[in-house]
Amino acid sequence: MAFNHGALDATLAAAAGDDAALLRELRAAFLESATRQLDLLKRARCDGNWHVAAMRLKGLAASFHAEDLLQAAEIALHAAPGEPMAIREIEAVLARFARAQSRDAR
Repeated sequence: MAFNHGALDATLAAAAGDDAALLRELRAAFLESATRQLDLLKRARCDGNWHVAAMRLKGLAASFHAEDLLQAAEIALHAAPGEPMAIREIEAVLARFARAQSRDAR
């Protein structure tokens, strides 16, 4: 899956306006929230907890137009709790976003 964070960046930029510091804070908050939901997915041992974490991640991705994360969350939503492939896909998307965020901060 190719990483395209253009829509996410546009959404965050619209919220931050010309405030570069606020844009960095919003990016960090988005990544932190997504990482928290990934952690909940990793620790989920029942269908209910897995489903709630996947839905929260999907909602976060949809709210910020993060297509790659939305697709990965959708995969997790239809997977069994603890499904390694679903977790790895989300980890990969978040790692790409973190690398792009680091690159953009320079």
